[in-house]
Amino acid sequence: MRDPYKTLGVKRDAGEAEIKAAWRNLAKAVHPDHNQSDPTATERFAEIGRAYETLKDPKKRSRYDQVIRMAEATNQSPEQTIMQQRNAAREAAERAKAARANAERVMEELARVNAQKAAKAAANAAAQAAANAAGSRTNTGSAQPSASTQQSGATQAESPEDMIERIFGSHPQASGQNSDADASGAKQKDTASTEEQAGDNETAEGEYALSGGGIGSIISQPFGILSSLVRRITGTASTPVQEKAPEIAAEATVSIDDILQGNWINVPLSDGKEVRFQAAAGMSNGHVVHLKAQGLKLQGMQRGDVAITVHMAEDARFRVNGFDIHTILPLTIENAVLGWHTQVEGPRGAVDVTVPAWSGSDHVIRIAGGGLPDGNGAKGDLVVELRLMLWEKPDDKVTDLMRSMKDGLFL
Repeated sequence: MRDPYKTLGVKRDAGEAEIKAAWRNLAKAVHPDHNQSDPTATERFAEIGRAYETLKDPKKRSRYDQVIRMAEATNQSPEQTIMQQRNAAREAAERAKAARANAERVMEELARVNAQKAAKAAANAAAQAAANAAGSRTNTGSAQPSASTQQSGATQAESPEDMIERIFGSHPQASGQNSDADASGAKQKDTASTEEQAGDNETAEGEYALSGGGIGSIISQPFGILSSLVRRITGTASTPVQEKAPEIAAEATVSIDDILQGNWINVPLSDGKEVRFQAAAGMSNGHVVHLKAQGLKLQGMQRGDVAITVHMAEDARFRVNGFDIHTILPLTIENAVLGWHTQVEGPRGAVDVTVPAWSGSDHVIRIAGGGLPDGNGAKGDLVVELRLMLWEKPDDKVTDLMRSMKDGLFL
């Protein structure tokens, strides 16, 4: 879409009435019924309507102005800025999706391997128990301790750490006397045995369930294994931190009264939502307010932040410079020459001011603590700028005096 301001032929600071009048005039001029010979009339009429729809809605207009400011700051077109925001959000969502898919694949593989191992151990234990029962008739005294020892060794569950070492090869489980070649050969043999049992997965799980192990214990173990894997990689026991969604930039206009009174400011975002923050001490032109976890919300990611740049609202009475507040005091000739005691309007009410004799327009009067709070317990100054003013009507005596002084004559 083209710039709606250019489409309607108005300035960016145009009021609602001016925008509406421009839209009406253009709509009448390019209406298809009045321009039947122009094949582009319908398209132009629709474009004018879209521009007016954008500018007549304060929220839509604010979002468009925000995009324009961001585009100007980066020397890009508004379309490029919008596409960058969309691409950043899309890329972040794709990274989160890929991370979830990888985690699911790891957990599925760990669950499959662990289930096969547990089922094999349960089957061996059942076979060993049957053999021990048959042999106990002939040699009860010697067979029972041996069978108990073998059954304990066969049914011993594999720990998550051992599973990680077996799959990822962190450290061999062989004793110190075994060589690296022996440990590698044992690992390859164990892997081959696991692959041979892959087709029998369902039968093995059924046998394990009948032996009393239960499916629940098989399902719960991969979570501990995955946690162990994370601890090995990161060296900590904490869970992995999710990636954060991209930050949203926004702008807000704040008045002097908003800061002094602590008013809440509503800020529309580019995604159509709205956030709010409280104007507080320490804010001035260019101050950035960070709102944690109030920005983009993407699946599988931490919610992003919002960074709001504060702009001070224009005020007919004051001008803000940092935390100082400037105001202008008109001064007549006689008051400038003789001095003057008066009052000026400050942000918190009237303030007494003493103008020294022979004060010109280059003179300023600083009133300490009359400005904005800086957030550290101090306040800026109220700066009174003097402006020498003539009377509304010419005065003959003053005119003669000035002429004589100019010509070097003194009466």
